[in-house]
Amino acid sequence: MARSEVGESLTQTQTEIETFLAARNDETSRVTLRSITGRDEQQFLDLVRASVGLHHPWMPLPATSQEFQAFLARLDHASAQGLLICLRETGALTGIVNINSIIRGRLQSASLGYAAFAPTAGQGYMTEGLGLVIRYAFDQLRLHRLEAQIQPGNHASINLVQRLGFRNEGYSPDLLFIDGAWRDHERWAITNTMISPGPWPPHPTLPAR
Repeated sequence: MARSEVGESLTQTQTEIETFLAARNDETSRVTLRSITGRDEQQFLDLVRASVGLHHPWMPLPATSQEFQAFLARLDHASAQGLLICLRETGALTGIVNINSIIRGRLQSASLGYAAFAPTAGQGYMTEGLGLVIRYAFDQLRLHRLEAQIQPGNHASINLVQRLGFRNEGYSPDLLFIDGAWRDHERWAITNTMISPGPWPPHPTLPAR
């Protein structure tokens, strides 16, 4: 996408986030959400460098300016969004969640990628933040299903999705190319009906039958 189109997409995501947060009106959470922007580049790259021990070899993140700009360029709002988890009191970045491969129609599904940042890791912020993103995806984006693909050895990530109520749906050998090789992954998923029976207002692209 052109730079102006990237900006418009990120602004659209931020508008959706603000609408969702205003409807929740929850002041008890320690974290909040906002869209990632180009202004976050240096701070984001600094945090990625400080968090290599957490992310490698599980989650490849942009590590250079070129990679960061390429990452922003694919966040078109409709098929992919990038959300930062921030401390409510200070605004400090504590993690990131990508809502990837958004598919509408009969599927109404997306794939999640997420990573905590080292300075604030291990304090429960990621659990709160990812939980907030899940509600955003279901309440605001009107998705029905979210999936997380996790390498079997990534116990911290598996424990995270288990805490949030995901179910294990299977094992896929050679699913994703990460760190120079095709890696096996477990597939964990959650649907809106696992959180609440609803009714959940359908997205306009969902067929009537």
